[in-house]
Amino acid sequence: MIKSLYVNKEKNILINKKAVHRLVHFIKNEFNLSIKNLEINFVKPDTILTINKNYLNHDYLTDVISFNYSDENYNLDAEIFICCEAAKENAKIYKVKYEDELRRLIIHGILHLIGYDDIKTSQRKKMKQIEDLLVKRTKKLGELTK
Repeated sequence: MIKSLYVNKEKNILINKKAVHRLVHFIKNEFNLSIKNLEINFVKPDTILTINKNYLNHDYLTDVISFNYSDENYNLDAEIFICCEAAKENAKIYKVKYEDELRRLIIHGILHLIGYDDIKTSQRKKMKQIEDLLVKRTKKLGELTK
């Protein structure tokens, strides 16, 4: 368990916090990260929509939002918000397991925190390749949902 990692969930969202810790620990080691403080929040659509409006001036639902409070990409002081309903919809659209989509969103959020971007097509492809590889490599770490 990473002492500086906090996994929070809104009411009626099922998340295996230990599996999230194992996943983040794997990624931490893979990228040689230091974690000062990292909060991963599993939220409902209204919560992520409010965050998106209030902090990013985007008036639409999204699946993941990352906030990096550190000046250093590899010494994380950050928050990640993941919308579980959006993850379920993504899983249907892309014909993947909900479990794998949640795993991808955690990885995606951390990649943003360490400096990866997905604005340009080339950046998006690179990020997707890394996500796909890490999703495959981390499946053995346990189910993220209970």
